[in-house]
Amino acid sequence: MQPMPSMGYDRAITVFSPDGRLFQVEYAREAVKRGTTSVGIKCTDGIVLAVDKRVSSRLVEAPSVEKIYQIDDHIAAATCGLVADARVLVDRARVEAQVNKITYNEPIDVTILVKKICDFKQLYTQHGGVRPFGVALLVGGITAEPRLFETDPSGALIEYKATAIGSGRNVVMEIFEEKYKDNIRMDGAIDLALEALYKATEEKISETTVEIATIDAKTKTYRKLPVKEVAAHVAKAIKKGSSSKESGKG
Repeated sequence: MQPMPSMGYDRAITVFSPDGRLFQVEYAREAVKRGTTSVGIKCTDGIVLAVDKRVSSRLVEAPSVEKIYQIDDHIAAATCGLVADARVLVDRARVEAQVNKITYNEPIDVTILVKKICDFKQLYTQHGGVRPFGVALLVGGITAEPRLFETDPSGALIEYKATAIGSGRNVVMEIFEEKYKDNIRMDGAIDLALEALYKATEEKISETTVEIATIDAKTKTYRKLPVKEVAAHVAKAIKKGSSSKESGKG
């Protein structure tokens, strides 16, 4: 039997190449890296998720571009990558949350839900005739305390205090490494998230291109900020960014 040429590992099959790589999974990660930036921050009183929607035309109705989804009362997910793939995973996560509620008469634990999503993603790295999901999720929620997870197209998961996915990840992570504090509260987390998005998008943010959602630790409830609140936070971030530039010049 002739060995498969190296090009064969690059086709519509997910098998290991001779050097132990899964090219289809790596390509799925590239789809995520090309997506717009999504950030998540865990704070003492909840979770903050913020995304750059990058509305490509003034003819687009901005609310129709959705990148933050409510999974349950106490869980939400921010997405990056292929939008259609994200919707499939979000729908499955919602079903898993409702099944748990009906079966056990209690809200699903965030960790359990994330593992179920990742188990589903991992299946698509094993079978012929399918491809990995070209999407990463930031899943935040409240159980006994705020929890924030990042899921990878491979099905791997990591818990973070603050993280980002998408094209601006490196810029955002540098800011988080420098400025994130364990005792940060929700208002401060929103400001930090927008400061990071401001830098990651090369200062191109507005109330129509940014989406923000929070989950309150005390009430365990999800809330998406209305446009007026987003506009106020964005104006604050832009003012702070402009002041930093001026002081830098001085």
